[in-house]
Amino acid sequence: MTASAGRIDIFERLPIKRAVLLQIIPAIASQMITLLYNLADTYFVGMLNDPGETAAVTVGYASFVFLTAISNLFGVGGASALARSLGRGEKDAAGRISSVAFWLGAFSSLLFSLIFLLFQRPLLMICGADADTLELAVSYTTWAVVIGGPATILNVLLANLIRAEGSAAHASIGVSIGGIANIILDPIFILPTGLGLGALGAGAATALSNLISTIYFIALIFIKRKRTIISLSIKKLRYTGVYLKSILSVGFPSALQYALTVVAVSAQLNFMSGYATEAVAAVGIVKKLDQLPLFFSIGVANGLLPMIAYNHAAGNYERRQRAFRFGCGISLAFSLLCLVFYEIFPGALTGLFIQDQATIEYASVFLRIMVTAMPMMSLCYPLIIQFQAMGRVRESLICSVIRKGVLDIPLLFILNALIPLYGCVLVQPIVDTVSLIVAGFFYKRLKRRGEA
Repeated sequence: MTASAGRIDIFERLPIKRAVLLQIIPAIASQMITLLYNLADTYFVGMLNDPGETAAVTVGYASFVFLTAISNLFGVGGASALARSLGRGEKDAAGRISSVAFWLGAFSSLLFSLIFLLFQRPLLMICGADADTLELAVSYTTWAVVIGGPATILNVLLANLIRAEGSAAHASIGVSIGGIANIILDPIFILPTGLGLGALGAGAATALSNLISTIYFIALIFIKRKRTIISLSIKKLRYTGVYLKSILSVGFPSALQYALTVVAVSAQLNFMSGYATEAVAAVGIVKKLDQLPLFFSIGVANGLLPMIAYNHAAGNYERRQRAFRFGCGISLAFSLLCLVFYEIFPGALTGLFIQDQATIEYASVFLRIMVTAMPMMSLCYPLIIQFQAMGRVRESLICSVIRKGVLDIPLLFILNALIPLYGCVLVQPIVDTVSLIVAGFFYKRLKRRGEA
């Protein structure tokens, strides 16, 4: 059996639970490593006990999310198209799709970095920076977004493509290498005992760690070029016109969701900036803690995508449904565990990131409110990923836009007026509940039609 055939065997013949676990465990592991290095930025910057530094990283992170939007445009779209091609037995097409997705992602990453550099300060002001945090946010994003942006985009994009051909373990290793590098570099770059660069050091560590991951993925593909379906040949860009629609139609809803996340987070931070700096720092810490169940669910969804896409294209709908249900059960169970733990120990958890008592008090209340969204969110992501894997653009787009963009900003105005400050953090539980209802409606309708 060839290496390629062995990977496809995971999609086609292994027992469902084993096949799903082989895909999602590495994907979850890589997401947890990514979470650790995101938390590391906040943790080590928080050790400076300067709410301004912590708030600057929070503001800068909104811009950083745009990089994920671009990587998902070509990474999720390319992964879905690649896995569906494999399901139809079209290996040559899968190789061309990977090349088109990679190079379009590379060109887009350079363009975004240039645009962000030109409009850096006004964009950061829109994201919630003020006179106290602007220069710190500029120093963070110069490294994390402008210099490190292309590597960040290609790191995520390549992990998606490698996972889509059944090599979930290699995708996990690449992401984990970068994450571990970031955790090692953070204290060296941030703390006074090292280089003492503060928020700037956090951005530099992020840029270098993502570059390490990208180099690993490119080297892996080169070494295994005769055994992998993935191709990075620039010559295959001539097939762009053939595959562009299939990549963008699926990738666009995912990219739009992340882009709208930036808008929603920026709007929230703008509302929060009218209150104390400690409140802005607190919401940044809470969003970091909220990422544990979020990243777990994203890991489950990312692991499921190629398996669902492959079996959908191959016409094996029963296997696809069983894999989806098993994955959803795992995602929901973990989110409920986090819900209980966060509600019981909010002060202890937020106190890990900063010693400022005012910030801890704000963060404890915010955390208890925001965690109520976790169970809904844990099911929303797998549902949206299933629509993307099936090539259901309309359902994926509607659910993505509802979850981020359509409801967030109007609710911010309403709830902040009704419940000043605390209304801002009530938005996410409401939005995730509505999103789950809509996604569930679409899923049931597709099942009645025999399409899901």
